Amino acid sequence: MKELPTPTLDLSPIALPRGSLHLQSPLCGELAPARTNGLAGNGTQAASQGITVAWARHLDEVREAQQLRYSIFAGEMGAVLPKTIPGHDVDLFDDFCEHLLVRDVASGQVIGTYRVLTPAQAKRVGSFYSDTEFDLTRLRFMRERMVELGRSCVHADHRHGGVIMALWGALADFMVRNQLDTMIGCASIPMQHQGPHGVVGGGHAAASIWHKLKQTHMASVEFHVRPRLPLPVDRLDTSLDVEPPALIKGYLRLGAKILGAPAWDPDFNAADLPMMMRIADLPSRYRKHFLGA
Repeated sequence: MKELPTPTLDLSPIALPRGSLHLQSPLCGELAPARTNGLAGNGTQAASQGITVAWARHLDEVREAQQLRYSIFAGEMGAVLPKTIPGHDVDLFDDFCEHLLVRDVASGQVIGTYRVLTPAQAKRVGSFYSDTEFDLTRLRFMRERMVELGRSCVHADHRHGGVIMALWGALADFMVRNQLDTMIGCASIPMQHQGPHGVVGGGHAAASIWHKLKQTHMASVEFHVRPRLPLPVDRLDTSLDVEPPALIKGYLRLGAKILGAPAWDPDFNAADLPMMMRIADLPSRYRKHFLGA
């Protein structure tokens, strides 16, 4: 197996994911025995639950994640992706990211993934991916303790709470171990969005979801960002009764906030909402579940 080409640092001890910024957090020893999310010390979840979750340590593991991403983004969403490697979703940020993988124990197949861009690696690559879609100037004071989540997806046969909770549990553990406190990312709403009365196209669903969420889940003004290519919400129907995608609803339950109006991503055939989730804003029940605190 080929080692990953650009690890953040030398490989960390097995108790930490590849490229962890700190070898030991003051909270690690205190939190590890108390966590209730089923994560073992090496970042893998108990196989008795039918899935394992771990950080990629080899390039071939990243390729598995990229294949899953391609099948969902190109196959299901109709994204137009660069043909860097046939059948894989690959971009310039991948080599700088940590990749979190969920596997089905029975088949060994990667069924869910996230990638995480740390502050140190964002400096090396030159920006966050979100910088390409939004003006993040107002977040500059947070960058030293802020990571970016991206390319999240789950196989169609496994879109249930267990996979998502496993991913989020590992992410929360990563944040605490590395003394980081804020997560940002672009949450996508497909332009062909499934509503209660069928598929809604043309961006109207995204505009309606934005119109609804900005009234209840907007961050305070000092965190607001602006889209570089805005979805033209003023020319779209914002009155439709449509629900946000499940992942966005999950983020909101975890205390995430919307940072501004959606950007239009023509390559991914989606509208992207800028979102921020802070460890301090986790509701108490999720804090107990993920962190044992």
